[in-house]
Amino acid sequence: MNSCFINGIGCVSAQNTFENTFFEDAIDISNLNIVKAIKPNYKSFIPPASIRRMSAGVKNSIVASSVAIKEASADQLDGIIVGTGLGCIQDSENFLNKMIGYNEEYLTPTAFIQSTHNTVSGQIALKLKCKAYNFTYVNTGGSFQSALIDGLLMFEGEEANNILIGGVDEHAEYTNKLYQAIGYYRQDEEGKKNILKQRKSGVIPGEGASYFVLGNEQSDSTYAKILDVQLVNKLDQIDLPSFILDFLSKNELKLDEIDVVILGNNGDDEFDTYYDEASSIFESSTLLYYKHLFGEFLTSSSVATYIAAKILREQVIPEHLLGEQKVRKSDKIGNILIYNQYRGKDHSLILMEDV
Repeated sequence: MNSCFINGIGCVSAQNTFENTFFEDAIDISNLNIVKAIKPNYKSFIPPASIRRMSAGVKNSIVASSVAIKEASADQLDGIIVGTGLGCIQDSENFLNKMIGYNEEYLTPTAFIQSTHNTVSGQIALKLKCKAYNFTYVNTGGSFQSALIDGLLMFEGEEANNILIGGVDEHAEYTNKLYQAIGYYRQDEEGKKNILKQRKSGVIPGEGASYFVLGNEQSDSTYAKILDVQLVNKLDQIDLPSFILDFLSKNELKLDEIDVVILGNNGDDEFDTYYDEASSIFESSTLLYYKHLFGEFLTSSSVATYIAAKILREQVIPEHLLGEQKVRKSDKIGNILIYNQYRGKDHSLILMEDV
């Protein structure tokens, strides 16, 4: 699979990633039961009349993608590929609530039309007047990774020069209650929660939108190089080390050549053991964590990709990503590996390299 370059990024999240101050200072979210994204100034990117008709995921995606495209100076895109776990779930709830409230009569189709998962990529294309390849992946915890793989395959087939790829998910009140009722999300509790030290059943949910302009050539704005992505739906914990080792071997790398490993620990006592297994084989790599600052959501790997890209370009590791770990390598950061899984499924590896 051909590698590609990250030439522009934009991220709207629970941290100051949009303002680009996240690496200097992190917002403490440990007392929150639901982690919401910080709202940027939408009026700078979207006409005021359109803002009120858009869900949070669409608005955040338009803002994040606009920042990424501007940074990459990408005048023409050959594709827009979006990964989302739940899509525009706010509009889905809105439509269903109106259907019940109006007894299935006198319904306007607006909320239904805007509730489809490909609304996000469609709205971005409309804003850019882009008629190129447009695709949305809805593949639970592997949605963003599926979008990345599609983009890499397009570069391998020499079908594109610049592609916009993103991952987005949003909160919706009723859906959050459903996930809480079935035990996926933690029950509301007061006080601070240290998910890296205190594991319990369920996770602290988050949301966000991260977008990347990938190019087949390096430019002045390049952050990093994506070497490879691998995704597997089911994997026994005992087979995880061989899954990682085979992936590195395919890319002609050894364990000690991975400088940083970004892990998706989310505090769920049932599934965080996968990360324990993964971290045990990296004896010399610096281990980083991020979901204690962003929350857990189906496309959270896009946030990890944003973090990895920033680290590779700035050659700085923020202390708030270390947890209680220490920097094991103080030399130049050359290779970063991202490992994530969602509730024991959709195991993914993203390998990135300094340029």
